[in-house]
Formats: sequence, structure tokens, C-alpha cells
Amino acid sequence: MANSWRISALAERHRALGSKLEDWSGMGTAWTYASDLADEHEAIRTRAGLMDVSGLKKVHYVGPHAESLLEYATSRDISKVYPGKSVYATMLNEAGKFVDDCVIYRTGPNAFMVVHGSGNGHEMLVRSAQGRQVAVLFDDDLHDLSLQGPLAVDFLAEHVPGIRELPYFHHLQTKLFDRPVMISRTGYTGERGYEIFCKAADAPAIWDGILEQGKGLGIIPCAFTALDWLRVESYLLFFPYDNSEMYPFADQPAGDTLWELGLDFTVSPTKGEFRGGNEHRRLQGKERFKIFGVLLDGDKAAEAGDTLWADGKQVGVITCAMYSRLSGKSMAIARMDVPYAEQGAPLEVKGSLAVSAIAHSLPFDDPEKKKRAAKG
Repeated sequence: MANSWRISALAERHRALGSKLEDWSGMGTAWTYASDLADEHEAIRTRAGLMDVSGLKKVHYVGPHAESLLEYATSRDISKVYPGKSVYATMLNEAGKFVDDCVIYRTGPNAFMVVHGSGNGHEMLVRSAQGRQVAVLFDDDLHDLSLQGPLAVDFLAEHVPGIRELPYFHHLQTKLFDRPVMISRTGYTGERGYEIFCKAADAPAIWDGILEQGKGLGIIPCAFTALDWLRVESYLLFFPYDNSEMYPFADQPAGDTLWELGLDFTVSPTKGEFRGGNEHRRLQGKERFKIFGVLLDGDKAAEAGDTLWADGKQVGVITCAMYSRLSGKSMAIARMDVPYAEQGAPLEVKGSLAVSAIAHSLPFDDPEKKKRAAKG
């Protein structure tokens, strides 16, 4: 953890569960616990699991120029985001290539909180804010506890009035266990879930309270690596692990288009000019690869970096993989040559495994995305 400079208030909780607190985005993060990842995956898919995702970079942008700052820097029409609403957005460089994703929360007329991923979007925004009427506050006191799974709403409904009526990608200011929190109906699992933003001083009590009082519902603590299993099933990308920064092109600099990543939906239909926007539109139809799914034979998971072959040549590379004992399927996300990114295209996997496979559309789980947006 030589690079870690941010501290989770739950560090001792994670160590007690068997974590060595590996570095992620400068914060010691529980990549694994002593428990079985398959149990954690099953809990989130069938009951609920609690994760500490405080390593996400939470930044407040406040002032009369905050909206215009985010309007130019991101792919979304910020004027459509009202207080209490949030939106998933991407950020591009001038060449129209993906550099970061984020969730933008509007907390007031001129106030936003942006939860950044692992890219350099935060640094880009800080540079763009210079000379404008916008204050930038990196908020490491704010912790983010993610309660994900079909029973998450049942647990919270016992403690938070009106939580069942909170729509997908909306948030509210409330209390949990008599502690002030902001609860957002967001997450990174493909399930109905909630992120609970709280003060660092309150994080241990909220963590303990959810696990103690949620024991009867089967709620358990889940480590960060469980997200890899969930994201494979639910088509959730994780920069840079699915990107050309990790799997470079032979003859081009790193950088992927939204069309290649399948993230073009993040550009609002009403979006005007934004950084990289003109190049983004020009690059439509010029995909060099596509993110696509792979369904493997057998009951073993592939490994990142395993290659995909067809017609005597390499046609792709697996970026993340898992085997689900719930569905009995071995699945993966891959970067694939465009002609082979078609449902049912026959493939061979080489590397940690040597098995047959087929190309498969994404997401594997809940393809209509009904679970995460369910009502009631």
C-alpha cells in the first residue's frame, strides 16, 4: 500500500474480516475477505451484500459556473439533472476517446457532487475549474457504503421512510440509525441497490448496524473483487481493466471510443458541444473492436488476458471472467474483433484454459435491466 494516502474509517473492520487492504485510487481497499467470493456473489444476487466503496473519488463542484463546467466536460445534458437526481456520465479527451466515467449528483441549484472512477476525470475538471466561479472540494470525509441486492430495499424500508418510492438514479437526504446520510439509488452490481453516503465518524456505526440488524435477511459483508463477478454478468466496465490502456493497440496510442465500449448511450440526445464531442460523432461506425460477451464451455473461469481464436487467428482478448454456481455458466467480458462480435459466433479460448466458447451478447444477467430500476 505504498501509494495509499486516503484512509477508510472501516479499515479495522476490513482487517478483522481477513483483508490486507490493497491500494485502489489511493485508499486501502478490501479486495478480498477470508470468506468465499462465491458466497458474496450469491448474497448480492439473492439477498443483499454490504460493501465499502469509499475509494471512489467524491468531489463537490459548487458555484455559478459549476453547471457549465460539467456541461462541457461530460457527455450528459446537465440542465436535465435537477436537485435529487443523478446521472451516469462519461468523459472524453479532445480526440473523442474515453478517459473516465462518473456519477453526477445535483445537490442544489449550483451544487453538484461527482463520484469519479479510476480515470483522470477529476484532474481534468480541476484544471478546467481554474479561473471560474466554482469551488472544488475533494471530500474524503464522506464515506460510501453500498448495500446491493434484492432485499436491500426491504432492510432500508424498516429504517428510512419513503425509500421504496425513491426512483432509480435519485437520492435523498435522510437519517439511518439516527445518523445523517444521503442515500442514492445507484450501484455497480446490476441489482436493485443503494449507496449510503455518510460522515467518516458515522461509518463504523452504520456498517455495524446494517450487518447486525440485517443478519436475519442474510446480509453479509462483501469485498471489492465480488464486483468483478457481478460486472461480468451485468456488463459494467471498470477502467482501465477493459480498456486499451491495459490491452494496447499494436500501432495506435491508448484510447477507446464510446462506440467501441458500448457506452454511446451516455451521450444525451439533447447534448450540445462538449470536450471530444465532435470527434466522438465522427468516429461512429469506425469501431476497431467491440466489447462483447463470451460464454465458455465447462465449469472453470477464464483469466484476464486469455485470448480468443477463430479461423486460425486471434480475434479477441478476455478482460474479466467468472464462473457462477447460481447459473452454472462460465462467462467473460472481452475485447473482440468486430466481425466476431455476433451472438453465437464460435470461438476457442487459449491461455489459462483451452476450451470452446461462443460470442454472447451482454449483459448475461437481466438483459432488459429490470431489476435495478424496479418499483415498489
